Amino acid sequence: MAGIGFELRRILKRDSFTGLMGAYGLAGVISSGPWVLSVLGVMLIGIISINLAVTGLAVVQFLVSVTYLMAVSLTLSGLFQHVFTRWVADRLYERKSGLILPNLMGVIWTSSLLAMLVGLPAVLWLFPGTSAAYRLLMLANFVVLCNLWPVTIFLSSMKSYRRIVVIFALGYATAITASLILGQYGLEGLLAGLLLGHSLLFFSFFYTIIRQYPGDGLIRSDFTRRGQIFPTLIFTGLLFNAAVWADKFIFWFHPDTSQPVIGALRASVIYDLPIFLAYLAIIPGMAVFLVRMETDFSEAYDRFYNAVREGDTLGRINGFRDDMVKVARNGIYEICKVQGLTVILLFLWGEELLAAIGISTLYLPLFYIDLVAVSIQLILLAIQNVLFYLDARGINLTLCALFFGTNILFTLTTIELGASFYGYGYAGATLVSALAGLALLSRKFDRLEYETFMLQGR
Repeated sequence: MAGIGFELRRILKRDSFTGLMGAYGLAGVISSGPWVLSVLGVMLIGIISINLAVTGLAVVQFLVSVTYLMAVSLTLSGLFQHVFTRWVADRLYERKSGLILPNLMGVIWTSSLLAMLVGLPAVLWLFPGTSAAYRLLMLANFVVLCNLWPVTIFLSSMKSYRRIVVIFALGYATAITASLILGQYGLEGLLAGLLLGHSLLFFSFFYTIIRQYPGDGLIRSDFTRRGQIFPTLIFTGLLFNAAVWADKFIFWFHPDTSQPVIGALRASVIYDLPIFLAYLAIIPGMAVFLVRMETDFSEAYDRFYNAVREGDTLGRINGFRDDMVKVARNGIYEICKVQGLTVILLFLWGEELLAAIGISTLYLPLFYIDLVAVSIQLILLAIQNVLFYLDARGINLTLCALFFGTNILFTLTTIELGASFYGYGYAGATLVSALAGLALLSRKFDRLEYETFMLQGR
């Protein structure tokens, strides 16, 4: 992610309040784009549609349908996200950028085929009584989303950030506008509008990639070669996305916490709204996460490994290592500080916020614990990002497996304990995983010189 670091450093060099706000604003939009802005855009479609000619039932069915599309597509595309990102980084290091575009085409074709294999049986068997248009639109949206998420990995390697921000804004504006225009056709119209918006996002990003990385061929599959991929990254991407959604699926399909909405799709009225509102609260922390990791930490990381590669003195190497540890610690501390302040403010104004957007204050206890849970998850993301820098693939896989397993176990346990414990399972899973991540990261730093020189000798 060196490209975004260069841009952020350039903005921060202005040494002004506007420069500081500009850097954090850009980082917040880019880092939260595929995760938070999609949730915000879909919620806006639903909120505005309620005030138009669209029936309340159609809006609920639309929101639930899109939520499942997001959840399954993110989980499925997790198979490619980390492993292909690493493959691209390795090819850029080798100065073989001409291989990127044809291999991206290979990823898109593979992702499309996998999405069809998963999506086609689902739309045929899981939606009895629904229209053919609804099933076709669900399948089309699913395929587009499965391709959109891998394409967004190039956000971190391209330098046209303002164009990317504009494309995000244009894409979701198109989705909202088209959905409202086509809303007269009910559920199918809303899904068609969303399909147009996400298709615009996908093809706009793909066009930008073509301009940035002209290819040496049409379609290649070098990314599948055993010597160029890391299986641990495949499972890391899959397990992390599955872990994030595990508690939601449990609440959706547990008979005590859910109800049917359309076809086989179910929703949990008591759980869904607070958790998705809480996710919007991580934007400040995400901005700090991106700025600190891609400026301060990346520079400290480069100094340490450049000293190792160039045969610097052991004293200087140890000094650079200590600097890197300090920067990582300070970065995580700053994320905790900013996100903690955000949580405190939302605790103070939570009741007024829910009342302002027309949501019952009975959701407050669950909203509060969800705020804490997503904030801890952000810390876990920061820890995993540092571990990715250090190429600690096995540790990251262990953390994702721990997050996935504890989220399932704790969520099932808290459901049995009763409604007053809802949300604590997810919070407990993020807390256990984050604490384990801190311990493993500390151990990794303690052994860094030894492992680095052992790798140099291979």
